[in-house]
Amino acid sequence: MSDVLDLTCDLIARPSVTPDDAGCQALVAGRLQAAGFRCEHIRLGEVDNLYATFGDAAAPTLLLLGHTDVVPPGPREAWASDPFVPEVRDGMLYGRGAADMKGSVAAFVVAAERFAAANPQPAGRLAVLLTSDEEGDAIDGVRRVAEVFRGRGERLDWCITGEPSSTRALGDLLRVGRRGSLSARLQVRGVQGHVAYPENARNPVHLALPALAELTARSWDQGYETFPPTSLQVSNITAGTGANNVIPGVLEVQFNLRFNPTWTAEALERECEAVLRANGLDYTVHWHRSGEPFHTPEGALRKAAREVLAAHRGQQPEESTGGGTSDARFIAPLGTQCIEIGPVNASIHQVDEHVSVADLEALPGLYLALIGKMLVPSAAT
Repeated sequence: MSDVLDLTCDLIARPSVTPDDAGCQALVAGRLQAAGFRCEHIRLGEVDNLYATFGDAAAPTLLLLGHTDVVPPGPREAWASDPFVPEVRDGMLYGRGAADMKGSVAAFVVAAERFAAANPQPAGRLAVLLTSDEEGDAIDGVRRVAEVFRGRGERLDWCITGEPSSTRALGDLLRVGRRGSLSARLQVRGVQGHVAYPENARNPVHLALPALAELTARSWDQGYETFPPTSLQVSNITAGTGANNVIPGVLEVQFNLRFNPTWTAEALERECEAVLRANGLDYTVHWHRSGEPFHTPEGALRKAAREVLAAHRGQQPEESTGGGTSDARFIAPLGTQCIEIGPVNASIHQVDEHVSVADLEALPGLYLALIGKMLVPSAAT
């Protein structure tokens, strides 16, 4: 097996269901230390975080950002093979985390080793940051590590996140930003009663429907540069006792906004609550800000990434800000330009998750070429 395939298999074999790292970071740290990296283990709550650096801290820094945790595999009998026993079949590597994102983590390590061997005294600094809390609550992972970095003035100029961003072929999409995510848990209070006597009750479902209709029908904006328009989606509605002759006393609604840089989470909260108040609702709402949107403008990082991906595929990648969220949302506010490049995402979080072996073996070369363009002056010409 190739070096990157072998390491990916070693990582998959460790059942690191979030937030358990299951020894993945220790394995990576051992290899990076042997390559000359300085490794710092940052344990926050129950979450393991690894920060490894190579080069002068005063130099421009390129960060490789990833996670070692995976989502639960679900029913193991539904898999064609054990999700934590990596298996290659018909040119595909199967196992939980193969695409999201132990393949990218392994490719980071191999690329970092090659870079360090070829550049013992680099003009810039290469860093690797891994967390075991990306697939979970994302509280004690990169979110808190970024606070640590801010407090000590850590310099991070550019960031490559290895999330599986490709759609049909490796390198066909370059992620240059992400929308923000804002979730709400809304409770609307009424008065419970018998359905035959509605005059003695206040149905919170009926009371809330006009406000919900207004929020869901609203055109929040027309988009922002490459970002799609902001969207509000209701994800859950619960009310009632289970009986069909009881007017409920409480309605609970969960909804989420995915928003572009036209908005901040705080502004959206104000707008939504203004609608709830205007409709006269007796309510409480709990907000969760998963992250603000970020966008990397045209510059050296995007240019280098386009060149590397175009050389790999023979055509320019699509540059997109779509998809969900990633841990880059916590790094971008440090003033860091962030992009995402990774394998095809078609099977992530699914039964029989897999990655193309050919793509996996090409990935270290893509990362190494991009590292070279950013940190080795002669490579940028």
